Amino acid sequence: MPRGEVAGAARIVVTVVVAWQVALWLGADQPPVYAAVVPLVALRGDPVTALGASVQRSLGVVAGVLIGIAVVNLLRPSTAALAVVVALGLGVGMFLRASGGLNIQVAASSLLVFASTSPDAYAWHRVWETAAGAVVTVGLAPLLWPPDPYRTLAGIAEDCRMRVTRSLGGTAAVLGGGPGAARDSLALVTTHAEAVHGGAVRAREAERAMRFNPVRGRHREDVRARASGIAAVDRAAGEVVVLAGEVVAFAGREELAGDLARARAPLAELAALVVRVVEDALGGADPGPAVGAARAALVEYARTDSSPVAVALRRPLVRMLDDLGPPSGG
Repeated sequence: MPRGEVAGAARIVVTVVVAWQVALWLGADQPPVYAAVVPLVALRGDPVTALGASVQRSLGVVAGVLIGIAVVNLLRPSTAALAVVVALGLGVGMFLRASGGLNIQVAASSLLVFASTSPDAYAWHRVWETAAGAVVTVGLAPLLWPPDPYRTLAGIAEDCRMRVTRSLGGTAAVLGGGPGAARDSLALVTTHAEAVHGGAVRAREAERAMRFNPVRGRHREDVRARASGIAAVDRAAGEVVVLAGEVVAFAGREELAGDLARARAPLAELAALVVRVVEDALGGADPGPAVGAARAALVEYARTDSSPVAVALRRPLVRMLDDLGPPSGG
């Protein structure tokens, strides 16, 4: 069982128990189920983003209970009341978004009011119980086995490094080969680029989660720097797809055989230099020196080969370096 899931489950259990007990101390005259429901539904999902999303979900539970009580007291329990509750809950959920998506917790929580044997009298006095659970969740959960965004980003960065390295190396290897190999390489490079983009999305979520992670606050700047590097590599990964597309366009063209043969070795060398830039960007090091070396190699390549093939192959690499480091002076 993954360690993160165990910590997440333990966080939920402790928060549920504390919310329940706090509601009892505050004078709950019945089992304070709603106080326990808030952390149960708010602390689910990706452990990296759970603490940030818990605020939206907690607000969603409170809003849902308020909607349910108001509608049931106005319309009485009925199919029409059910439709109104769900519609209002989903409408409010569009504004109280959790993890970027529609917050259905508002509608789900409003339906719980229907479970009461006496929903019309259920109770405005139950609202404070829900609010107490939300306060406990937001205040306590960030202190209990908080996720480590820095460690998470280290794993994302390594995955991005591996994918970009394989994409550049594979693209250089199939230059001048058959159309089938070039198309297969393009498909693989596209898959890698999509995975890198997914990693960049997770990195942004981890960076935002630091706002709700006081225990890991000492890593805030490191997380910001690493997330910035992953974002830069995400932008650059799209240019590898462009490069692979150029290789596909040249594949199988006999009239370009000589140009492609001359370009194979320089492209492999340039790919290796760009990989070093990627490694520095993802590792938190200054990519400037590696960018300078790669640009110098590009200038030398342009001096020795000005063919249309060479120009087309250089362009995506130039844009990659602009994405990964300071723009070139020219």
